[in-house]
Amino acid sequence: MNETGMKLLLSAYACEPNKGSEPGVGWNWAQALLRRGYDVHVITRSNNRAAIESAQNGKKSTFAVSYYDLPARARGWKYWPGGIYLYYLLWQIGAYRLAKKLHAKEKFDCVQHVTFVSYRQPSFMGGLGIPFIFGPVGGGETMPAQFRKGISLSGRVAEASRNLGNALIPFDPLMRFTFSRAHIIACTTSETLARIPRRFRAKCIVQPAIGIDEAEIEASCGAEPTAPQFLFIGRLLYWKGVHLLLRALAEVRRTIPHVRLKIIGEGNDRAWLEGVALSAGVMDLVEWISAKPHDEISWEYRASLAFVFPSLHDSGGMVVLEALAAGLPVICLDLGGPGAIVNSTCGIVIPSRTESEASVVKGLADAMVLLASNADHRMRLSTNALARARQMTWDVAACALYSYLAEN
Repeated sequence: MNETGMKLLLSAYACEPNKGSEPGVGWNWAQALLRRGYDVHVITRSNNRAAIESAQNGKKSTFAVSYYDLPARARGWKYWPGGIYLYYLLWQIGAYRLAKKLHAKEKFDCVQHVTFVSYRQPSFMGGLGIPFIFGPVGGGETMPAQFRKGISLSGRVAEASRNLGNALIPFDPLMRFTFSRAHIIACTTSETLARIPRRFRAKCIVQPAIGIDEAEIEASCGAEPTAPQFLFIGRLLYWKGVHLLLRALAEVRRTIPHVRLKIIGEGNDRAWLEGVALSAGVMDLVEWISAKPHDEISWEYRASLAFVFPSLHDSGGMVVLEALAAGLPVICLDLGGPGAIVNSTCGIVIPSRTESEASVVKGLADAMVLLASNADHRMRLSTNALARARQMTWDVAACALYSYLAEN
């Protein structure tokens, strides 16, 4: 496919500047494709209008936006138990109808579904009859069975429900339609690719959905932190693996009595995690912070020895990229997005797919002790963290995906 002057249509249910997670993915993919010289048109929701217009105001190069919303009476459905799935499905149908009208006028060369970043939710954009990129999408990652007994009861129920949903994907006619119409199915991890029905895997590639802005990457490593402090940033949910980190902290304390852990984030499992910290005898070593402005979080990266992110099934991990961009080595598990982003040059990846929980806890503890006691090794990882971040920018992601499209 000839890339020159390509007109792209992006379906981005979530798309908002200066946000993380899904809204940030939608916005940053549009920006990266715009910088690549494409004519970009985005379909999103009206509640993103004010932020998008404010961010684009006065800029010479902007993307066009069409806003679609369900009728007012239907918007409240997403707040009902399970209602988000019906609401989102109906939004996708309406967005496709709008896309057909836009395509009849604009004659797009390609359409890409960007958000939600989920391989379990359909897109109908393949019905436009032009090359259709589904993704990058994730969600096929699974918590290894040996870790389920160590989480809360509500977590075990949620995992069972999630695994059932993944198992039913091959039988979902809407997903079969989505996969069959896609020119490329971009999967965030190899785990998600393995969940795609076999007959569609020939059109699959592995491509992270997330990236980092070049401007956010530090020019050089900062000074060595003066205190043995480790950092976690993220939602306090059972599958983020914070309970493993807290148990590892108890082992680290035996070697480094003055070690500290800072946890920044909010979530439904905070009370449970505080109970884990009490049981492990490390409550006095942990500072819990609900939220901080982004500029203050940047300082936290510089004040820490390493970023510890033992997530058990994360498709992405924006905070991992932010840590690398700050020159902070990352300790994570060999699972999901973090396990794909981090390698031995910029962090320590703990084997966990077939390891026991006790073995993983010990691996986390040993990695923390190593980085606290070996300044030279930590500095090498820190320098390489910046190099790894430069390989993971939004522009690199857009170039990789659309170069593949041009070749196929």
